[in-house]
Amino acid sequence: MQSKLGLDFKRVEHARDLSGKIAAEVQKFVDNYTTVAVERTLCRLMGIDGVDSNEVPLPNIVVDELKEKGVLNQGALYFLGNAMAATGLTPQQVAEGISDGTIDITRVAAQNREKIDSVLAPVIEESINRIRKRRMRREEYLKTIGEGPKPYLYVIVATGNIYEDVVQAEAAARQGADIIAVIRTTGQSLLDYVPFGATTEGFGGTFATQENFRIMRSALDKVGEEVGRYIRLCNYCSGLCMPEIAVMGAFEGLDVMLNDALYGILFRDINMQRTLVDQFFSRAINSFAGVIINTGEDNYLTTADAYEEAHTVLASDFINEQLALLAGLPPAQMGLGHAFEMDPELENGFLYELAQAQMTREIFPDAPLKYMPPTKFMTGNIFRGHIQDALFNIVGIWTNQGIQLLGMPTEAIHTPFMADRYLSIENAKYIFSTMKGLGNEVEFKEGGIIKSRAKEVLENSILLLEKIENEGLFLALEKGLFGDVKRARTGGKGLSGVVGKGDNYVNPFIKIMLGGK
Repeated sequence: MQSKLGLDFKRVEHARDLSGKIAAEVQKFVDNYTTVAVERTLCRLMGIDGVDSNEVPLPNIVVDELKEKGVLNQGALYFLGNAMAATGLTPQQVAEGISDGTIDITRVAAQNREKIDSVLAPVIEESINRIRKRRMRREEYLKTIGEGPKPYLYVIVATGNIYEDVVQAEAAARQGADIIAVIRTTGQSLLDYVPFGATTEGFGGTFATQENFRIMRSALDKVGEEVGRYIRLCNYCSGLCMPEIAVMGAFEGLDVMLNDALYGILFRDINMQRTLVDQFFSRAINSFAGVIINTGEDNYLTTADAYEEAHTVLASDFINEQLALLAGLPPAQMGLGHAFEMDPELENGFLYELAQAQMTREIFPDAPLKYMPPTKFMTGNIFRGHIQDALFNIVGIWTNQGIQLLGMPTEAIHTPFMADRYLSIENAKYIFSTMKGLGNEVEFKEGGIIKSRAKEVLENSILLLEKIENEGLFLALEKGLFGDVKRARTGGKGLSGVVGKGDNYVNPFIKIMLGGK
C-alpha cells in the first residue's frame, strides 16, 4: 500500500523480522513447558465441568491431584486417557471419582499408548466439533442479519450482576453498539480457578464464567435479531486462567477476547513464564474459534508518558503480531491495541495522536485495530471529557480504525449510566457519519508534524526491538522496557504452576487448531 505518511516499508519489514526472531525465541521456551491452566483447559476440552461440594471446579481437582503427586509434567490427557482405557469411564466420571476419592488416577494400571489414543480421539473430535459449530453459528448470523459498519462501536457493561448486565447490554445494542464487553470483576485475573455458574455479585465488573457467557450470548442473539445486526460479545481471557476462559468462550460463542501476551505480566504481576506459556494455547483456541483478540498496549500509556513512550506501543504491537501468527491467528483476528492518551495540554497533541493512529493503520492494514479512548486525563469535568472523546472519535474515523472503544462522560466519576452510554454512542455515530470520507480526502504535509512524528515513532520502535532481539524478551521485561514496569523472571504470581513436559506429554488440540490433523 502507498503510505500517506511516507513510511519506509523496508524499515517496517525490518521491525517485523526483529519481532519474528523475538517471538521465535519465546516459542522455543513455550514449546517445552505446560502449566496448571493449560492442563485444566485440556480437562475442559475433554468435557470435564462442574464443581465439588466445596465449589472447587473439577478441572482444578484433577490437575491439583497430578501436581501434588509430582506427575503433572506427563500431562492431564495421558492420565485421563489411561484411566478411560482401563475403566471404560468418561472423563467426567474419572474426574468425579478423583473428587470423591474412589479413583487414584496415578495408580491406574498403565495401558499401551495406542489404546490411550483410541479412547481420547472421539472425545477430542466431539470437542473440536462443538467449537466448529459455534463458529459456524456466528458466520451464519453475519450472512443472514449482517453487522454494523467499521469502526465497530465497542461499549462496556460492568454491573457485577449478569442479569443486570443483560439489561444494560440490550439497551446498548438498541442504541447502536456493535460489541458489548462485559468487564470482569476486580481481581478475577488473579484467581487460579474459574468460578462456576451464574453470578450476581461482582465489584467493578462481573465474574467471567461459562454460564455467564451463555446467558449474555443468548440475550445478544435475541436483541441482534430484533435490531437486524449481529452483536459481538467480548470478555477477558487474561490472567491466571487465560486458556480456560478462552475455551469457555469458544464453547459459548464469544467473538472478542482480551488476550495480550504481556498485559498480565506488567499490570497484574503474573509470572512471565506462566503467562507466555498460557498465552500460546489461549491464542490457538481463539484462532480456531474465529475470535478476535484484543491486545493491551494502551495500558502502557497509563503508567508511562504517552508522547515519550509511544514507540513501546508499536514495538509491543509488532511482538504481539508475531506471537499471534505462531498461534495460528490471522491478521483479521488481531485487534492490536493503541490509545488516545496524550496530555490534552500538550501543544499539537491531536496531530501526534493522528500521526500514530495513521501509522498503526498503515503498518497493520489487515488488523481490526482496537483504539482506546482517553482515560488517564479524564476528570470530573464531563463536558471537557465529552470533547476529548469527540476528538478521539475523529481520529478513529479519519484513520479507519477497526474497533472503537467509546469513552463516556461520567466514567471518571462512577460506573456510567445507560444515558451516558447513549451519549457516547450518539457522539461516535454523528462523527463517523459526518466525517466518513475524511481520510480519503486529506493528505499530509511533507516534512510536517504528522509525517515526522510517525517516522520518529517507527525508528524508535526499531531501536527498541533491536535491543530486545539482542537481550531477549524476558530480560526486556525485567528491565521495564514496557510501561515503565519491571518484572522478575522468577517473580510474580503463578510460577509454581509451570512444569517442563515429560516423555508421555501430549496435546493433540494444538496440531488440530493450528490446521493440521
